[in-house]
Amino acid sequence: MELTKPRIIELLLITTVPVMFLAAGGVPDLWLVLATCLGGYLSAGGANALNMYIDRDIDALMDRTSQRPIVTGMVSPREALVFGIALAAVSTLWFGLLVNWLSAAMALGALLFYVFVYTLGLKRRTSQNVVWGGIAGCMPVLIGWSAVTDSMSWAAVVLFVVIFFWTPPHTWVLMMRVRDDYERVGVPMLPAIATNKAVAKQVVVYSWVMVLVSLTLTPLGYTGWFYTAVAALSGAWWLMEAHRLRARANAGVTGAKLKEMRLFHWSITYVSLLFVAVAVDPFLR
Repeated sequence: MELTKPRIIELLLITTVPVMFLAAGGVPDLWLVLATCLGGYLSAGGANALNMYIDRDIDALMDRTSQRPIVTGMVSPREALVFGIALAAVSTLWFGLLVNWLSAAMALGALLFYVFVYTLGLKRRTSQNVVWGGIAGCMPVLIGWSAVTDSMSWAAVVLFVVIFFWTPPHTWVLMMRVRDDYERVGVPMLPAIATNKAVAKQVVVYSWVMVLVSLTLTPLGYTGWFYTAVAALSGAWWLMEAHRLRARANAGVTGAKLKEMRLFHWSITYVSLLFVAVAVDPFLR
């Protein structure tokens, strides 16, 4: 269970299920929802297990990852590798046989992207690792839509882009708190190689793009007044917190007084509210 990183997968499922409601224009088949969620958990869990296998050397040196099961010896590296590959295979067959093969291909693509492009390719080489590596975390939006329709839509693409621009600020503000870990192991996460002022500026830029993109669903005809109201109000609060963070960073505030975790916690609330609105909106139009 620990190898699958269940707390991270919770966020992935939050972006999967509501999109299924939007794609169905109401309540989707509940068996399909269950099958998609379980397949998504298995696929993401496999990716996370393989990530821990690859990163076991630096995980042992960072405080926030020092209790992961491979580091503590709860499981051996070989066991984690076999487990991750097994989940990848089972999840792909699960999606293909019980959902559809388009969703299976997307889930497998997300897993391979996370393992080979992000973990092996980008993470230890560039500060843009989270930006482009975050594509894997955007895929559940597309999987949720394809599970219902066996096709793709601009609505799913818009929400994919929202999560794409949500991921870096959500991740960077957390890493501002634990930058010492990444400095210690030489992983070039942006907060580990840039000043708080520079990171906060990037957070504000990505936040504005995210909020503006989220508001395009209604003009495109996919959502109504309820989604628009939730997206506008929650987005306005996000932008307020982002600008406050930047103001504190520009003033040279450091340590706990920077209050970067305020935006991190709100980022989770924001994405939850936004996607609940996605699910509820079809019933109010």
